[in-house]
Amino acid sequence: MARLVATAIAAIITIATSAAGAFDLQGHRGARGLAPENTLEGFARALSIGVSTLELDLGMSKDGVVVVHHDIRLNPDTTRGPDGAFLKQRGPALRALTLAELQRYDVGRLKPGTSYAASFPEQRPIDRARIPTLAAVFDLVRNAKADHVRFNIETKMTPKAAADVADPETFAAAVTKVTRDAGLVARVSVQSFDWRTLAAFRRLASDIPRICLTVERGANDNIQRGRPGPSPWTAGLDVDDFGGSTPRLVKAADCASWSPLFIDLNQDALNEAKALGLAVIPWTVNERGDMDRLIADGVDGLITDYPDRLRDVMVAKKLPLPPTVTPP
Repeated sequence: MARLVATAIAAIITIATSAAGAFDLQGHRGARGLAPENTLEGFARALSIGVSTLELDLGMSKDGVVVVHHDIRLNPDTTRGPDGAFLKQRGPALRALTLAELQRYDVGRLKPGTSYAASFPEQRPIDRARIPTLAAVFDLVRNAKADHVRFNIETKMTPKAAADVADPETFAAAVTKVTRDAGLVARVSVQSFDWRTLAAFRRLASDIPRICLTVERGANDNIQRGRPGPSPWTAGLDVDDFGGSTPRLVKAADCASWSPLFIDLNQDALNEAKALGLAVIPWTVNERGDMDRLIADGVDGLITDYPDRLRDVMVAKKLPLPPTVTPP
């Protein structure tokens, strides 16, 4: 009888965990709206709120270590030097500094008076937070026994910054090694606006799912519909060769998922993507009204700076929630 009860409980837990994974609650840079972005402390905060996926950004140090950080160069809005003062201007590229040199900087506080700080009034500073390695983030989650949590890792590459970043093959090989060494291939996906990196992963590690990131407005437009030739961001593919359809372009790039800027996504494009077999997970969705609408439209998950808000919306919609975790 005891064995039957234990089996039944295990089955319930398995079903609940599987159901929670049906809608992907991704904490953007951990929980950027609440804690310093891309830090171990920020990822711990996201785990304590309860997410199914940690979204994070990757760069590479001068000595070839894969590190977790958003900007190609140190950002004065988020970075203090060894003297404790905020940088007065953009700092050196990550690729120009060793890991030891990078970890002399404090990234646990937003610079007062900046528009960045004003955008995240709920973020609580954590002084002496450092730029972590990808391996350290994997260790944090492993030590927390958060075996349900996945990792959506974005390679911060750009065709415009060749001198400041590793080449796509080198970057993909290094990320693949860290992921395989950690035994986490089954829980990792890779996303990028620079699809050259995704093409490198397809060649080097086809078992790691790839996600095509898109933004289709302003100076950051990486699709460039209606312009001569392919966008430099899309690894030789031209959206105009696919009838101007971003979902068809993403499918041609052999991505399993499409992650568009949420205000670029309309119902027709969502329906087309789903018909092509693509999962659709928009970024970065922070207002409850937008979360509610996009879930009703049928997206597969959302990337948000405020996982606590998204959980509230999921509760209201009676969606299963990922477990909360207390890191050690």
